[in-house]
Amino acid sequence: MGAEVLVLFVLPALLALAAGWDIASYTIPNLLPLAVIAAFVVFVFAAGLSGAALGAHLAAGAVGLAAGFALFAAGVVGGGDAKLFAATAMWFGFGDLVSYVLAASVLGGGLTLILLMLRQIPLPQALMRQPWLVRLHDTRAGIPYGAALAAGALLALPHSGLLHLAGIA
Repeated sequence: MGAEVLVLFVLPALLALAAGWDIASYTIPNLLPLAVIAAFVVFVFAAGLSGAALGAHLAAGAVGLAAGFALFAAGVVGGGDAKLFAATAMWFGFGDLVSYVLAASVLGGGLTLILLMLRQIPLPQALMRQPWLVRLHDTRAGIPYGAALAAGALLALPHSGLLHLAGIA
């Protein structure tokens, strides 16, 4: 029962929280990726992952961390995005990592295009009182890519092997 709750409720809630936080503040507190990792540790025991499966998931997280920090070093994503990506990659493992990356990339591109278009339209006066909307609308601001990472994970999750590992599918 615990593995199902972690996959169906805890992980999606943490991802949604990270997305909302990133949209509102352009930051993802370290506590959120750490909570994603902690939930995975509990999942390992609840799902009874074998040592080989655990090793593969940890390796996928390490690859995600290396890729995320390479993108961070290149100025493409923020540090919180890199950490969230690594923590989420660990959940998906190599078996579903490509699906996750593809979904997050497509959604990130869409988010970027939408924000670039919306930033060309003046923000209505009634919305100017919301600092997070003003920041999101600022043409000098980046893209809250954590939202795309979280949405990509939520999109890939129902088609992933995590459901099987959790005993759902």
